[in-house]
Amino acid sequence: MKLNIAVLPGDGIGPEVTNQAIKVLKAIALEFDHTFLFKEAPVGAVAIDKHNNPLPDNTLDLCKSSDAILFGAIGDPKYDNDPTAKVRPEQGLLKLRKELGLYANIRPVKAYDMLLDKSPLKQHIIEGTDISIYRELTGGIYFGKKYLSEDGNTASDLCEYSKYEIERIAHLAFKNAQSRKKKVTLVDKANVLETSRLWRKVVTDLAKDYPDVTLDFLFVDNAAMQMILNPKQFDVILTENLFGDVISDEASVIGGSIGLLASASIGDKYAMFEPIHGSYPQATGKGIANPIASILSAAMLLEHFDLHEEANLIKEGVEKSLKLEITTPDLNASYTNVSTSKVGDFIADFISNPNDTNINFNNIHLGQSTII
Repeated sequence: MKLNIAVLPGDGIGPEVTNQAIKVLKAIALEFDHTFLFKEAPVGAVAIDKHNNPLPDNTLDLCKSSDAILFGAIGDPKYDNDPTAKVRPEQGLLKLRKELGLYANIRPVKAYDMLLDKSPLKQHIIEGTDISIYRELTGGIYFGKKYLSEDGNTASDLCEYSKYEIERIAHLAFKNAQSRKKKVTLVDKANVLETSRLWRKVVTDLAKDYPDVTLDFLFVDNAAMQMILNPKQFDVILTENLFGDVISDEASVIGGSIGLLASASIGDKYAMFEPIHGSYPQATGKGIANPIASILSAAMLLEHFDLHEEANLIKEGVEKSLKLEITTPDLNASYTNVSTSKVGDFIADFISNPNDTNINFNNIHLGQSTII
């Protein structure tokens, strides 16, 4: 298969982790005789610095002409700490989602057996957790009309949803549930919000088309509590934009590091794949950023094109690296010489030599690599 992949590394650690995902995809291409062509473009703070625009037209054009997009991270302290800034890095990501119609954000959350002790939650609570979060991505309060009074003392953000917006992501969530444990949990605030009441009505009606899937409901405050008390109860979570943003970040503590969580943003025509973590500016250039989320995002990219054998091989490489503790300091502070790039080297090498990785484990910790 030939794929043209737009690469938007973005800010902070974005370029470092994205480079590892590309490294792994190149190893897959070599092993399975695919052709993956990568073309890079700026987005976020780096794009503002160069073009005074967080999403330049050339970047958007590249995304529209590509088969898929591999995204890094976005954000910079000079904008985070300045609430008066009119042009912000995050505007580039929001515009990209809207322009490409990326309405469904899919975030897998898994508790790896070898990392149960890394989570702040008790092992018996998180063991066996395997959740797929479906977050609506192009509607709701993030994209609603915004108002600030002339005196700066009053502000509002409009949360708005249509039946169509709810139905299209709900269908994806139910279809995914059919291949999993056949359960969808709608997370809303229907006791207070009119938009949530519409979500509940639309999803309840739509569930009749999926009689093999059980639908239940949780208010978002209770869902946040249940995510900590008993995350194993969840299979597929379906929710709106703001609630999905919060719930999925909360779920990141289950695995022990937000550096493990990948995501796919899907539309009817385009698809983008990115780690859910931020730009982590404190770690930029230090070689300590965890690239696994970006690498797993690359696996989701392959799954999107039905390259499941290839995606599974990447996942096996990730699990092998975790088992052998070839991880960055967020997961293992004992091996300080395991850098971002060395994690990528190991997983890429696993793809080419899956039976030799115990030997390569020693090479990694000697500061070497079998990658040539």
